[in-house]
Amino acid sequence: MEVDENNAAASTDTPMEVDEDTSGKNNTTSTNPPSAIKVMASSGTVGSVSISLHPLVIMNVSEHWTRLRAQEGIDQLVYGALIGKQKGRNIEIMNSFELLFTCIKDDVIIDRDYYNTKEEQFKQVFSEMDFLGWYTTGDMPNERDITVHKQLCEINESPVLLKLDPRPKNTDQLSVSMYESVIDLVNGEATMLFVPLTYTLATEEAERIGVDHVARMCKHLTAQHSAIKMLHSRVKLVLKYVQAVQNGELKGNHEVLRAACSLGHRLPVLNNPKFKADFYNVSLCYCFQKSNLSAYIIHYIIYIFSNVMTMV
Repeated sequence: MEVDENNAAASTDTPMEVDEDTSGKNNTTSTNPPSAIKVMASSGTVGSVSISLHPLVIMNVSEHWTRLRAQEGIDQLVYGALIGKQKGRNIEIMNSFELLFTCIKDDVIIDRDYYNTKEEQFKQVFSEMDFLGWYTTGDMPNERDITVHKQLCEINESPVLLKLDPRPKNTDQLSVSMYESVIDLVNGEATMLFVPLTYTLATEEAERIGVDHVARMCKHLTAQHSAIKMLHSRVKLVLKYVQAVQNGELKGNHEVLRAACSLGHRLPVLNNPKFKADFYNVSLCYCFQKSNLSAYIIHYIIYIFSNVMTMV
């Protein structure tokens, strides 16, 4: 099944400020955005390649950013490589993996030794796939992206860039944008600029099953998060009321205080064996869901590997 998605990257003109992260080499971050220079080609310039993007790549990028966001507590910048197949001007991006990098002020230096190691590994399984480009997070390309792009041009002379906006202003469209680079004259000098690309979502049966599973799990977790958030706000309100009565700021209402006392006496119930058994069952279900997602990814890898073996 193929679904056309138009590139919505040109809908904003202001670069988003993001915190830099080294994803393993150096944990120094910076909130200073790169200097504002022209990095986009004129609107009359059109892309020269056709992109087919698999949902697995989008899920990988989203998981990469979300994991670092949860670990560090603040938004983090992520980088990774895109792999797939290219036939002429048709590019099919099928998978991705993370890249390590080091930040020196506003400059990002990609760890080439780590990339070479990862390339050897994925070539053993996906021998027909090649490095086609790279991904990062944010809304519009900036000077820092140009710097990284030039480094990766040493691997592929014409890589593509995928940018995922983790905090989009318009939630009605997929917040994924694709770009390629061109060389144009700016003030009489040859300058690398980005050109927006349109892309098509290309899915296979295994990917559709995985996406459907992730969608159901996200809906369930969102409902749980809303319930816990509401419970937290109610308990916080009761605590503020009790503290105000204790400090003499409010006149105590015996009925409300009895209800608060009854709520407090229910807390020891959380320590009984039945609660622990129920909590264990809920945790087990969550682990089972994560195992299913991992099994899908393994199944997809086996599926690709089987197709390669039949072609040999």
